[in-house]
This record gives sequence, structure tokens and C-alpha cells, in this order.
Amino acid sequence: MRGLYRDLRYGIRILRKDPGFTAVAIFTLALGIAANATVFGWIDAVLVRPLPGTSDSQRLAVIEIVTTGWNSGTINFNFSDYRTARDNLKLLSGVALHTDVTFNARAGESLHRIYGEFVSGNYFDVLGVKPIRGRVFLPEEYGDKPGAYPVAVISERLWRGRFGSDPAVVGRTIHVNRYPLTIVGVVPAAFHGTKPGLAYDMWVPLMMTPQLSGARNAEFDSGTRAYWAVARLKPGVAVGQADGELRALVGRLIEMNPRTDEGLTAAVLPVWKAHTGAQGLLRAPLVILMAVCFVVLLIVCANVANLLLARSIARQREFSIRLAVGATRGRLARQMFAEASLLAAFGAVAGVLCAAWMAKSLVWLLPPTSLPVAIDLKLNTDILGFTILVCAVAVLASCMAPVMHSIRIDVNENLKAGGRSGMSSAHSHRIRSTLVIVEMALALVALVGAALFVRSFHTVKAVRPGFDPKNVTVAQLDLNTSGYSPEQAQQFCLRLSDRLRSAPGIVGVTYTERMPLGFGLSPWQEIQVAGYTPRQGENMKIYHNAVAPGFFDMMRIPRIDGRDFTERDDSTAPPVIIINESFARRFFGGRNPIGRRVETWGSWYAVIGVVQDSKYHGLAEDPQPFFYRRLLDFDYPSIAFCIRSAGDSGNPSQMLRREAAAIDPNVPVFDAMPLSEHMGGSLFAQKFAASLLSVLGGISLLLASIGLYGVMAYTVSQRTPEIGIRMALGAQRSHVLGLVVGQAMLLAGTGILAGTALALAAARLAAQMLFKVSAHDPITFAGVALFLCGVALLASSLPAWRAMKVDPLEALRHE
Repeated sequence: MRGLYRDLRYGIRILRKDPGFTAVAIFTLALGIAANATVFGWIDAVLVRPLPGTSDSQRLAVIEIVTTGWNSGTINFNFSDYRTARDNLKLLSGVALHTDVTFNARAGESLHRIYGEFVSGNYFDVLGVKPIRGRVFLPEEYGDKPGAYPVAVISERLWRGRFGSDPAVVGRTIHVNRYPLTIVGVVPAAFHGTKPGLAYDMWVPLMMTPQLSGARNAEFDSGTRAYWAVARLKPGVAVGQADGELRALVGRLIEMNPRTDEGLTAAVLPVWKAHTGAQGLLRAPLVILMAVCFVVLLIVCANVANLLLARSIARQREFSIRLAVGATRGRLARQMFAEASLLAAFGAVAGVLCAAWMAKSLVWLLPPTSLPVAIDLKLNTDILGFTILVCAVAVLASCMAPVMHSIRIDVNENLKAGGRSGMSSAHSHRIRSTLVIVEMALALVALVGAALFVRSFHTVKAVRPGFDPKNVTVAQLDLNTSGYSPEQAQQFCLRLSDRLRSAPGIVGVTYTERMPLGFGLSPWQEIQVAGYTPRQGENMKIYHNAVAPGFFDMMRIPRIDGRDFTERDDSTAPPVIIINESFARRFFGGRNPIGRRVETWGSWYAVIGVVQDSKYHGLAEDPQPFFYRRLLDFDYPSIAFCIRSAGDSGNPSQMLRREAAAIDPNVPVFDAMPLSEHMGGSLFAQKFAASLLSVLGGISLLLASIGLYGVMAYTVSQRTPEIGIRMALGAQRSHVLGLVVGQAMLLAGTGILAGTALALAAARLAAQMLFKVSAHDPITFAGVALFLCGVALLASSLPAWRAMKVDPLEALRHE
């Protein structure tokens, strides 16, 4: 230990003697460590610890229902699914149900909009969340009796922020959606709820849904799919075992109910593999980012190795004297590792501080939203351990080349030559050139990845959505949660539409259950089509939306055949639907679909119109069957209002809020924004990957350019006498320029060739995330290679210019 302490003390003195070298090395290491720590922090928050505040979280899992066939994907639970899983899966100690919702809570005179969850009574028991005040739900509140449990649990965040840390908050009655609930407990701020990436502040028993949402009935066994399930494995049970038990149960259910359950399957998954929440959006991009961050770290190590190698060459005389007076070569190696460790430690401190700031960049990339996003880098043992590991990799990778060079020092030759050795310089030059080749190769890999994702993102953005978002403003209105009955909500929407249509500059108004191309999926419904016989195992579950009359004209979705909904298509008229082109092609072929019948929700609906296909969940999606029904029941937590304005009509969002407040000031209007911004939700994953990969690619390019510049500058300084002799013998300045630039381009070209081979092999990992861009796209590879050549030419130009300016007499005199 004393020897190590002496090495560190001596290392600090050496680093202080050359502050320029020390600052550059620490800055370079900080860049690499910050990038790795930031992305690992996101992985830790999104994938490693997706449900903070829970106990024994490694035993938590999610249960997902999955559709098979053309529209395969994850769908929500209904209450019947939950009871089946809860009562029949013996390898699980508990299954809990949850769904996110917004509450309008009034305490005294204050009205607050709170994001929360409806949950089954056993929710906190399954998750292992303990209250810091009061209690959570009692076993007698776990039942399936609608309206029987008017209680709520709130978060510590809400308790401190809205209730001023009032110690008497437990037992207090508040009105939530105009219904009285009693606060029974407060849970720790570390607990965010069960949708990773979001932080909820209130939890209400699921059985209170009819009272708080204004739903017409309390039939929890209906086909309504609005819930997600989380489960706790029994001790010693693996996820695969529980998954096998679930699949066997689903198989039996399909045999018993082939009509309703055909085309469905289910899975028990670790929470980090869930398809809802932040991990569903970010899992694949984060894996790609982590791989590119490792590439950046290797470039950083190569750059620092070059710096340390140059420094060790300058210290050859010192090393030779120390060896001559009895120091061992192992002692020299230990000293160099100590100095590199100091640099890495300082770089780690700077990198972690930088990472704490960079962590918020994930939220900066989000489209405008009122959702309670909570993905922040919080320093913990996992991140500290990872940072230490990165430091160890940086020390080993950056020290190997200079240490191997230094322990080969010929003491006699160095002392005779005053610390200069041609053999040693040639050997060091080969090492430094190799490191530059490695840097250029890795930079090409990072840049190719960034270029592919940027091209894919811009290709997706250029896709026409099938409607015109220009000059359209959208907003969400809470009606059911404001205590409105479905009939009252309908009248409110009609009045608001009339007021907006008469406002100056408004050219169209409509409302709908949900707007396309936001976060999440549309609901789907099982259908039967008269005259169509499904194939064996064919998935007949079709996505749909509920819209008001005039929706297609306002959105400028072309109508191909038939008519639009009208006010006459009310609850007293025969039920009707409008279908898209893909629906018509799949189920009616070349036949005229108008007047044909589709059975769903227990009734037969007549097709009255066909509209053009548009995009519903993502711009990259393939055309899919979709149908629309008239918005009549208003049983939704919120209604999406959209207005189209003339280009110079002022602020449509303010107009919408003003007119809604004129009807009822207690109805919240939220998430008001241009439709083009709302569509950003469907592009978040692509934007996230393209933006951050571009940053990492830029860092890689900068570091590789600095490395190439350093090598060429060092080469010119070492070859100054040779250049002087050449020029004294008649060499032209252009020949000297060609000599230096040619050497630089040889290094860059070798690195580009090696990097191309590496990038071709690695690009397959990202192929599934790219949209209409080949992972081996020749234009991208060629463009990046040419760009790197240009950067290499630029990086070598200053050393080449210096070489051209060498005075032969001065160079020979110095020699």
C-alpha cells in the first residue's frame, strides 16, 4: 500500500507539471465516461430498476395478452382475464390489475389535476409497497364489489406538494371527480406506480371506476380491455415456469371458447421486457446506444493511449535513469498505471457530474405532453459500480501500448543518445499509427450507425399520414372525470363545437375518442363480417376509433365511397360504421362494401362509407384494416377536440380554452398543441435514437480527428531533419505536402476499410429498427467514408502546412 501511495503522490506531481496534457486527457476520458454513465443510467432506470420503490423486485413480472396474425401485438386485459389469471395461476403469489387515469381532485377551494391509477385492491400487497403514513388497501378491500371502497392512497410527492406535509392528511376526505374519497395512506416518493417512465400520485380501487369515471354500468366482466397486469412470482419460481403454466391455461381457454379467444396468447415476462411504458419504447434504442457508447469509449482509450505514448517517449531519459539506478521495469509499469488511474479517476468525477446533467436530455427529446414523465439518472450503487468498471477498462486499454513501449527501453542507447532512439521512435510511431487506424475504424462504425438512423428518421417523417395536420390544433377535455354523465358530455361537446365554429378564423371543428399518431394504441374489437368465413386461426380483432360527424372532412381524409356520419345516426337509428380501404380489400374483395353488415359489440352494423387508409399508431406501420363508429356513448376518460384554423387566426389553443371555460370553467383542457407536435409521440423512439447517435457519432469523429492530427503533428516534428535534408537536396514544397498528407490518408484509408468491414457486420443488429433504409445501404457507407476522408485531409493539413514551412538551414543546424 505504501508503494501505491508513493506512486500516486509522484503521479500527481508529474500531472501537475504538464497541465495542458492533464486537462486534455481528463476531458477526453470525461467525454467517454459521461456518455457511458448517462446511457447506463437510463438503462438502469428503464430496464434494471423499472419499478422503483417496490420490494424484492426481481420476483415481479408482467402478464401480457398477445394477438397473433396480421395485427400481432400486446393488448389490454379485461376484468375477466384478470380473474382467470388470479384464480388459476398457482405459481404466482399474486396478480394485480392497474390502468392509468387522470383525476380532478378538490381539497377545499383548490382543484388539482392528478395523474393516478385505478388498481385492484391487492395492488400494493403484490408490489410490496409499504406506506410511510396510514395504510394501503386492506384485505377486505380486495373484493370485486363495485362502488364499495371509497378510499385513496397518495404519493409522498403529492402529500408534500399539495397538502403541505399535513400530518393529519390520513383520514381526510377529498372530492375526486366530484366523488368523496378518504385518504387512507401515503406511500414513499420512490414509488412511481407501475408504468415505467411515469410517476403517478394517486391510487384508487378499481371497483370505484363507475363512480369516478361516469361509466354507465359496473359490468367489469364486459369485453372492455383497459387494464394491465403485474404479478409476483412465488419464491423459487422462475419466469419461464410461470409462463409455461399461463400458456397451458390459455390453451385450455381457447378450447373452451374458440370464438372469443382464438388468435390470442399470453406470456409472463420480466418487467424490463414489457411492451408498455418506457421500456417498450426505449429497450431496442438503448441497447444500440450502449453499444455505440462502448465504441466511443474505445476511441477515447485509443486517444488517451496516444497521449500517454507521446508523453512516455518524452520521458525516456527519465525512465532510463530510473532503470539504471535499480528500478525494475515492473515498477515503471506500475507507475504508469498509477498515473493513468489518476487521470481516469478525475475523468470519472467530471464524467459523472456531466452525466447527471446529460440525463435530462432524454426528457428534452420528448414531444410536448402533460404526462408525468420521470426518467432521471440517479446515482446509485449500480451506476457507481459501472463507472468504476468503465474506469478500469479505460486504464487498461489506454495504458497497455505506452507500458509495452516503455518496458522495451534500451537503457544504454537512451543514455548515450540523450534520450533519443531511432529504433524506439520507429516502434512508437507504429503503435501510434495503429491506434489512429483503430480510432478511424471505430469512428466510421459510430458514424454509419448515426447516419442510418438519421436517414431512417427523416424517411419516417416524410411519410404522408393520410390526413392533413397543417393548421390543426388538438386538445384533451376531461368530461367524465369532471362529473359529467355521458348525456351531459355529449351536450357539452355539441355546444363547444357550435361556439368554436362561429369563432373568426375557424374553418373546421370535430371531436373523437382519440387522435391518431400519439402515444399508445387504439382499442380493438372482435368482429364478424356477413358473407366472410375466417380462415383457421385468423385474427378478427380490428382496431377502431369513435368520431363525431365531420371528422373526415376536418382531417381531410378522402372519402372513397358512401357517406359520412350525420346527426341522424344517433342512438335511436340503426348502428352504422365507416371502414378504410384495407378493411374493404380484406373482407369484401372487389365487391361493393356499402350496405354490408359487420357484427361487433353484440349488434350488426351497416357499412355506410369507405375512407382512404391513413396512419393510426405510427408512420412506419403497414396499411391495416380499421373502422370508425359514431361517437355516441361518451364513456371515455377524456375527449380529443380538434379545430382547423386559417393560417392567421391567432392562438387556437387559447380560443379553445376560452370557449370551454365559458361553458364550464371546471372542465380541464389539457395537452393543447398543434397536431404536428402531437404526432411526435409516434416518432419518439426514432427521434431518440437518431439524435443521440448523432451526438455520439460527432464525439467519435472529433476524437478520431484529434488523434490523427496528433500523430501527424508528432510525425512532422520527428521528421523535421529529414524534411530539411529533402528540401536542401531540391525537393519541392508540394512534394513535402504530398508526403505528409499521403501518410495521413494512408492511415485514414486503412481505418476506413477496417471500419467498413466492422460496420457491415454490426449493422445487422439495427436492421429491424430502420425504416425503408437497408442496414448495408451503400450510399450511407460511401458517404460516411468520403466524409471521413475529408476530415482526415483537414486534420492533416495543418501539420502538412508546417512541414512545407520548414527552413532547411534551421533543420540541418538543429540536427
